[in-house]
Amino acid sequence: MPSGYTLPVFACASAIAALRHLQQQSSPSQVTVNLIKPTEQAIIDVEQVAKIDYNCAIAITRSDPGDHLDLTRNTPIWGKVSLSFNSDSGEQITIAGGEGIGQQQNNQNQAAIYGYAQELIKANLQPLLEQNQSITVTIILPEGVQLAKRTSNEAFGVVEGLSLLGTTGIVQPLTSPSQLSAYQAEIKTKAKLFDDLVFCIGENGIDLAQKSGIDPQRIIKTANWLGSMLVTAAAAGVKSILLFGYHGKLIKLAGGIFHTHNHLADGRLEIMTAYCAKLGLSTSQTQQIFHCSTTEAALNLLRQIDQDSDNSAWVDLVYQELTQAIDLKCQDYICKYTEQKLCIGSILFDRSRKVIKISDNAVLLLPKLC
Repeated sequence: MPSGYTLPVFACASAIAALRHLQQQSSPSQVTVNLIKPTEQAIIDVEQVAKIDYNCAIAITRSDPGDHLDLTRNTPIWGKVSLSFNSDSGEQITIAGGEGIGQQQNNQNQAAIYGYAQELIKANLQPLLEQNQSITVTIILPEGVQLAKRTSNEAFGVVEGLSLLGTTGIVQPLTSPSQLSAYQAEIKTKAKLFDDLVFCIGENGIDLAQKSGIDPQRIIKTANWLGSMLVTAAAAGVKSILLFGYHGKLIKLAGGIFHTHNHLADGRLEIMTAYCAKLGLSTSQTQQIFHCSTTEAALNLLRQIDQDSDNSAWVDLVYQELTQAIDLKCQDYICKYTEQKLCIGSILFDRSRKVIKISDNAVLLLPKLC
């Protein structure tokens, strides 16, 4: 399986195996999952199936991302299915998150099982149900809490576990040159349709941008290759770009860092400290910003400073300066390599997915993008 499959595929496979065990009293060693996106099928090995009681069973698969680096490799994924019989025509499939599935803090602590995973599970299990049957599917990741500590989930408001996030069943590595080429090809295609595009580094930005009313057809995933993607867009004839992303990533652009992977360059707190000092934050408070563990902690420190003083608005001042710098440095970067002049705007959000600042350019661009 060189291509590799995403976590939602294995979660779905476990649920299929558990339901078949209940219905057929068999223990399938493999199940077929219709990936939907793309329109392919995947054959997934089932490690174990067990009946809990007359109407409940559980099955286990293991994550296999193929040749790609992934911290969830070989992680057990449990799907528990509880079957019931009813005479009404209500919802037949309910999906729940068990141990190891993260909770969305900004969405009433709902399980972090997002659109594609929900669609995948329902599309594959619905044909297996009789009209008078309904099921509750509970996805469990026994190692999810520990693995989540090695991710940036908390930065996007997902706590106590991993999320079932993504838009496809095929693993899309964010670091390989082939993936960069695929993203650049997408830009060239969309540049023929639209003059104005939206760049999001990852799935969290894409999800929030869509929920904010931005046209999904204009959204491009960039991963960490923002510099290359900006230049590609300009060369393809795009007129303007809105950067929509987590402040802990996009802040690097304000320091002239155009590849945002931490392994290549960081400097986030140094950049934030420099802009705080430029605007006149006191020396002691600037030093506190510098020694924060994360940019999120630095943002919260600025919020606390504002809260303690009736006359200060440091969050607004600092992030106004940062977004303006992001816009200008991106425009200069594009002009340096293409001699094209694009309008760049930026929207920065925090770990709870609340927008911190919309740049002046972004205010002008938004009506074209929604």
